[in-house]
Amino acid sequence: MAKIQFSKGVNEEVIPKVSLTRSRDGNSGTATFYFENPEALANASTGDVTGMYLVDEEGELVTREVKAKFINGQPAALEATYLMKSKQEWDRFMRFMERYAEENELGFNKA
Repeated sequence: MAKIQFSKGVNEEVIPKVSLTRSRDGNSGTATFYFENPEALANASTGDVTGMYLVDEEGELVTREVKAKFINGQPAALEATYLMKSKQEWDRFMRFMERYAEENELGFNKA
């Protein structure tokens, strides 16, 4: 039940590319999500993009750091950044990503 939403209640079906960075001490990190041609931009009937919501059985993680990319005046992509400021936030995010990856048959490549 791990889903990503840009408008509450409307699941994004496009699978993102996700990049993770983590501080050396493990107390903070950043996740950058890149969605090419997301449904949130293509379908105006789903509502406005109000943030990125990572929803699973534990609850909801939210970021308002969402930017749209345009090519020739047409929406082409969304880029969202989720900041983790503690080890607990990192662990919670990783639990979400494990569920999301399992549901969407994603893999993990270490740099």
